[in-house]
Amino acid sequence: MEGVTEKTPFGKFARRYDSILVFYILDHMFCFIDIDDFTSVTVKSTPDEVEKIRQNHSSVSSPLNQSLRHWIQLNLNGDITDSEIYALVRRSYDIVKAKYSKGIRRKK
Repeated sequence: MEGVTEKTPFGKFARRYDSILVFYILDHMFCFIDIDDFTSVTVKSTPDEVEKIRQNHSSVSSPLNQSLRHWIQLNLNGDITDSEIYALVRRSYDIVKAKYSKGIRRKK
């Protein structure tokens, strides 16, 4: 995805978070994963979409230290297909990019 950067920013808060890899677009996070674990991915979404995903899939959980309304943790070995996970990661990217692209256009 165009313009994506990645960092491991949470290790400065606690060493146990050194392995959380965060993906950014326009300096705002849209996805993260524990690279020592690889059992789930956390993505941003809308409150309505989060509710729909929760209703349709049992392999979702609440993300750590994130807004439950706007973030959802997708368990990779559950009932969500790989193609659905890829689509949700892309949707997360699109949500964040659209939101923060508006601010860049206003500054110009």
